[in-house]
Amino acid sequence: MIARCAIPVALAFSMCGCMIETVGPTQHDSRTVELDKSELVRVELKMGAGNLRVDSGTQKLMRADFTYNVPSSKPYVRYAASPVHANLTIEQPSTREARLGHSKYEWDVRLNRDVPLDMNVHFGAGHAVLNLGHLNLHGVEVDMGVGKLELDLRGSPKRNYSVRVQGGVGEAIIRLPSSTGVEAEAEGGIGSIQAPGFQQDGHTYRNDSYEHAKVRIHLEIHGGVGSIRLLSE
Repeated sequence: MIARCAIPVALAFSMCGCMIETVGPTQHDSRTVELDKSELVRVELKMGAGNLRVDSGTQKLMRADFTYNVPSSKPYVRYAASPVHANLTIEQPSTREARLGHSKYEWDVRLNRDVPLDMNVHFGAGHAVLNLGHLNLHGVEVDMGVGKLELDLRGSPKRNYSVRVQGGVGEAIIRLPSSTGVEAEAEGGIGSIQAPGFQQDGHTYRNDSYEHAKVRIHLEIHGGVGSIRLLSE
């Protein structure tokens, strides 16, 4: 029965131009990027599906550990430096191959907390844990498909910056520093919003520190997010 079913499945993939790739042994890969004199680094993370973790905790510009069991999914790491602005990109290779078996895909990315960073995260599906509060942020943009987002911005920011979350996230938990002024705007197909300790004015939420704060975070949430929890801690 299994052999008979395998032929039509293979034919179907062949007709649509897809190749079949079987998962293999789990592989581990590590990459680092050294510090240089760039004044601002644009970090772009592009993951189709999997588990993504971003945090501080390296003396280099970037240290990343990758775990995967599909050989063609080994991520690309590119860094282009200049005296002023630099670009760091980590990207999952695009593929039309169908995968047989349970695939495993995890990134653990650590960034330097002193270098000014402009963060851009493009995440298709899965679970993203972004602990960014101790980084030197100039801006954050998260574009997600489906899954769960945990975004932790608690820390002592040095300047005002904006955060934009876009997409069809199933659940978003966003932790914000209570000592920093926070203004959040949620629009689009938003489901439930929980924002204890925030003052609500229509689609806008502000924490108690907003009016007199010297440093402020402006948060925009757009798209079909199922549920949002804004926690000022």
